[in-house]
Amino acid sequence: MSLAKFLERLLQLIPVMLGVSAIVFLMILITPGDPVDIMLGEQQATPEQREALRKDMGLDQPAAQRFGHFLRNAATGNFGHSYFHRRPVSEVILERLPATIELTLAALVIALMISIPLGVLAAVRKNSWVDRSATLGSLLGISMPGFWFGLLLMLVFGVWMQWLPISGRSDMASQVPVVTSFLTVDALLALNFKVFASALSHLALPAITLGLPMAAVLTRVTRTSMLEVLRQDYVTFAEAKGLSPRRVLFTHALRNALIPTVTMAALEVGSLLGGSMIVETIFGWPGLGRVVVESIFTRNYPMIQAAILLYALTYVLINFLADLLYTVLNPRVTL
Repeated sequence: MSLAKFLERLLQLIPVMLGVSAIVFLMILITPGDPVDIMLGEQQATPEQREALRKDMGLDQPAAQRFGHFLRNAATGNFGHSYFHRRPVSEVILERLPATIELTLAALVIALMISIPLGVLAAVRKNSWVDRSATLGSLLGISMPGFWFGLLLMLVFGVWMQWLPISGRSDMASQVPVVTSFLTVDALLALNFKVFASALSHLALPAITLGLPMAAVLTRVTRTSMLEVLRQDYVTFAEAKGLSPRRVLFTHALRNALIPTVTMAALEVGSLLGGSMIVETIFGWPGLGRVVVESIFTRNYPMIQAAILLYALTYVLINFLADLLYTVLNPRVTL
């Protein structure tokens, strides 16, 4: 990809971010509820006190002025102050984001480790019991709602069998010095295997809850793509040259079959960020998604705007990286 094309693709992010910001701000405006009323609760505040709090929160300004103020500050990385945390929004995001990224990456690893081998095996052994089992499992995984699946795992493995913890990030997180803010990585860097085991056990259930439905989607995509590639002429020619089945499969077929899988995986990672809101709430995971859910209930507008803008930016960047990966998997693809 040329530098000009690369810069052009980056510039396309600007209208996307503006559109997302405008839609989120509009949805906030039409959402019932007043942050001032929620914050004061049952307190007997005077109209003057309410107006002073509203002014302090910037809610006394016209909507257009508030939106312009948000855009100007967001361009410099300043997303304002959280109404309920009484801290800059950026600080809260930086504090909670590593936990969400760690959960998302763990779910992605689980999904890829299951879907790619299973999809390839189902395609190679088409119409066998492996293929039928993979298809049935994919249908079940796609059909299960995340919140129901998470509660089911929690009930079976956390309550009945008591194999895994059902909430939190670790029992001993304070014993590890913070280096990367990823608890499993920090535990390994500190060679504290007790904290690592605790962090991994806490990560297991929410990561499986997010990863298995994604694995179901990617398995179907990999299988379909692999079946199509195996019928191509260049695969037949490679077999006719006497190449080993393993080399034909992994060198010639799989590399091209992974292009649709990469596309779907990039889309699913964006879905993981959104889906993690529910999963983090169910499992008490101290990530950004849980903060967003709490902010929606408390009408914490600056936090909602900043978090969704971050989700949208991450989603676009991941798809941009997926486009770049196409050129690596298949040099004939140009962007």
